[in-house]
Amino acid sequence: MKQISKTIFTILVVPVSLLLPALGQPQGISATWEKQIPQQRGTREQQLLIKAIRHELVMLPYYNVFDWLEFEVKGESTVVLRGQVVRPTLKSDAENVVKKLEAVESVVNEIEVLPLSPNDDRIRRAVYRAIFNYNSPLFRYATQAVPPIHIIVKNGRVTLKGIVASKGDSNIANIKARGVSGVFEVTNELQVEAREK
Repeated sequence: MKQISKTIFTILVVPVSLLLPALGQPQGISATWEKQIPQQRGTREQQLLIKAIRHELVMLPYYNVFDWLEFEVKGESTVVLRGQVVRPTLKSDAENVVKKLEAVESVVNEIEVLPLSPNDDRIRRAVYRAIFNYNSPLFRYATQAVPPIHIIVKNGRVTLKGIVASKGDSNIANIKARGVSGVFEVTNELQVEAREK
């Protein structure tokens, strides 16, 4: 009987214990959010709140490469939303999903809705094609649900925001955006991903 219970213990417990380290890893969190949010050394509750807010914002249905959202948690339960969005509904949707979180008492919405402009829409499409063309070295970023390179266009001025793997990728994106006809100015705010040693 003891031999049978040892065998059952070995069969059931050992494989589960091997899986535990993998289960502890956060899944499906965009690198953009990892880099954009300053690492706050708060309580466990604050860390959980930050992860919940990040998850809710990334999961917004119309959040895409032409929008940029960021947030800051002030105090225990006040959230300040910032960024630029193309659709006015995305601004209100972001505020609504964050307000629904249990630990959030108030939301300050400082998200800017970009002006409607056919020229800006044309520039957005052209910069997207230039950066994420299938034969571009940056094409690998386009295969993600929300690419980590965000293209913000306001009045013919382009701002590149997000995370890239290397300084070379940042420079390529900058050069490609500057080569688009009709762009008045390009501001490169791409950050290089920190590598763990």
